[in-house]
Amino acid sequence: MSKPIIAIVGRPNVGKSTLFNYIGEKRVSIVEDMPGVTRDRIYLDAEWLGHEFTMIDTGGIEIESTDKILTAMRYQAKLAIEEADAIVFIVDGKVGLTSADEAVAIILRNTRKPVIVAVNKVDNMQKANEIYEFYNLGLGDPIAISAANALNIGDLLDEIVKCLPSEEVIEEDSEEIKVAIIGRPNVGKSSLVNLLVGEERVIVSDVAGTTRDAIDTHFVKDDTSFKLIDTAGMRRKAKVELPVERYSVMRALRAVDRSDVVLMVIDAVDGVTEQDKKIAGYAHDAGKACVIVVNKWDLVEKDSKTTLRYTEEIRTELAFMQYAPVLYVSALTKQRVSRITELIKFVSEQHNMRVSTSVLNQVIEDAISINPPPSQHGKRLKIFFTTQPTVKPPTFVFFVNEQETMHFSYLRFLENKLRESFGFEGTPLKLVVRGRKEED
Repeated sequence: MSKPIIAIVGRPNVGKSTLFNYIGEKRVSIVEDMPGVTRDRIYLDAEWLGHEFTMIDTGGIEIESTDKILTAMRYQAKLAIEEADAIVFIVDGKVGLTSADEAVAIILRNTRKPVIVAVNKVDNMQKANEIYEFYNLGLGDPIAISAANALNIGDLLDEIVKCLPSEEVIEEDSEEIKVAIIGRPNVGKSSLVNLLVGEERVIVSDVAGTTRDAIDTHFVKDDTSFKLIDTAGMRRKAKVELPVERYSVMRALRAVDRSDVVLMVIDAVDGVTEQDKKIAGYAHDAGKACVIVVNKWDLVEKDSKTTLRYTEEIRTELAFMQYAPVLYVSALTKQRVSRITELIKFVSEQHNMRVSTSVLNQVIEDAISINPPPSQHGKRLKIFFTTQPTVKPPTFVFFVNEQETMHFSYLRFLENKLRESFGFEGTPLKLVVRGRKEED
C-alpha cells in the first residue's frame, strides 16, 4: 500500500517549510524570511511512533493574487490538498487571524478531509491563550507550536497520526505482476501500454504531459497476469510550465510504490538525461526490479557498434543500476516490443528469488577464501553467518564480529559474488551488516 499523504498548507511566510524540515529531520525545503520561497511541492517520507506517512510541503496560498507564479503556487497547493489524506493548516500566531487565513479555511472545509490547525510562532507556551481567535476558522481545536524552536511538535504529530487512514490489508492477486511504467513526458509510455495490451486502453498523444493520473490496466499473456500502471511523465522542474505536471510526480511515485517491476522508459534520441537519473533513482531506492526500455530506437542512425556504444553510455550514466537489462524498442514500428513482457516476467522471478541458507553460506565461504576480509585498526573482519530473510528485493544479512570493519568495497565484492552465483538480474540487492551486539 502507498503511504498516507499529509499536506502542509497555509498562506506565505507562516513557517510551513520550517515545520516540514523539522519533522523530516533534514533541511529539504529552503527556509528564508520572505514570501514565495517554496514554489514547488516537496515530498518527504516521515515517521512518528511507528506510523509512516508522506508529507507534502506546498507553496503559500495567495487567494487574491493575480501574479502568475503565486497563481501557480495556489493551484499546486489545491492539487496537494486533493491528493492528501489529511491536512495541516499553518497560521501565524504573531500576526493573528487574517482574511487570507479565513479564505484558505473555506477551501479546506469544502474538502471534508481531516484538518489540523497549527498556530506557528508561539515561542512561549505561556502565550498559548492567544490562539483562541483561530477557533473562528471552524476547523476544530488549534494547536500552538513553534517550528523554529521545536515546541509542541510532538503534540502536533500525535494529532497527525490520529488523522491517518486505517492500515487496511488489501489482498491482491499474488500471481499478478504489477508493473509501473515511468519516465519523462513524451517518451512513449502510453503507446507502449497500448501495444502490450493489444488495444487502445490508454489515451495516446504526442503532447507532453497528456497522462495525468496513474491508470491500472490488466491483461494476461502466456498464462501470466500483469497489471500495468501507466504514469504521468516526470519532468525536470525548470521545464515544467503546467502546474498539473508537478502534481503528476506524486502519482508516479505512488505507482512505483505499488509495483513489483518498473519499466524505465528512455527516449533514444535524447539519451540519458539528468531527470532520467532521478526517476530511475526513485525505483532503485524503492528496491524494485527494473527493465530499462529505450524507446524510439527507429529514429537513431545506426552502425554496427551503435547498440554497444549506447549501452555503455547507459551503464555509465545509470551506474547504480548496472543490474537492469536494457531493451531497445520502437513503439511506432513495434520493434522488439513483444520482448518486454518476457523481461518483466524474468526480472520479477529474479526479484522473488530465495537462496537456501546452506547454499548461500557456501558461496560466501568460497568468496572469503578467494578474497579474505580486510582488517581495520588491527581487527580483521569475520563473517560468521549469512541469511536471506526476505525477497522483493532479495535481502541478505551478514552477521560479523565488528560491523565497522565491513568496508563498502568488500560488501560490493560480496554482492558481485552473489550475482555471479545466482544471477539476480534486473533486481537490486539489499545487504545488511550486523555485529555481535545486534544479533538479538
